[in-house]
Amino acid sequence: MDADKLREGIFNLQTRRFGTVAEVMIKKLFKLGNSKNQFHDAYDDIQNHRAEIKFSTVRKKNARTITEESVLQCISDEMATNRNVPYSKWSEYEFDCNIQQIKRDQFEVLYYGLFFSDSVVIFKIRSKDIGSQIYYSDKQHKGNEGEGQFHLNDNTLQIHIDNYLYRVLSYEELYDLLS
Repeated sequence: MDADKLREGIFNLQTRRFGTVAEVMIKKLFKLGNSKNQFHDAYDDIQNHRAEIKFSTVRKKNARTITEESVLQCISDEMATNRNVPYSKWSEYEFDCNIQQIKRDQFEVLYYGLFFSDSVVIFKIRSKDIGSQIYYSDKQHKGNEGEGQFHLNDNTLQIHIDNYLYRVLSYEELYDLLS
């Protein structure tokens, strides 16, 4: 395996398996230990804090909405379209990544980020700093008190880059980290 195959494989992983890859990456990068319970993803024994890890892959917005009439064509179009977005040109594309199921009282630090086609962008924010400045909404699902979400998209990404960017990894660096 090389860095290109690593990237291709990551973009083909299903949600839970993808999340586990992000967790392994962050644990290795920050030297975090295993979680203390099922309500957070990792634990920092040095800082004595709980960590949550949330990542998404970045893809260009679809041109057409799925409807009863268009469902088969949309599926067919998806197989023939490369919707990957490079970080080096993120501002040229429309995309929307949802960082969800954020339960701020269950962790002290959130590591979050985006897998672009050319690199992995990692952000770090303290739980107490998650608020309206990043367009956080605590209304994710009806009745789910204490749980919220925010979006990383072509309109909000610059705020995260300016304030919470920790590191940008190439896929070669990610491969070395995971090896």
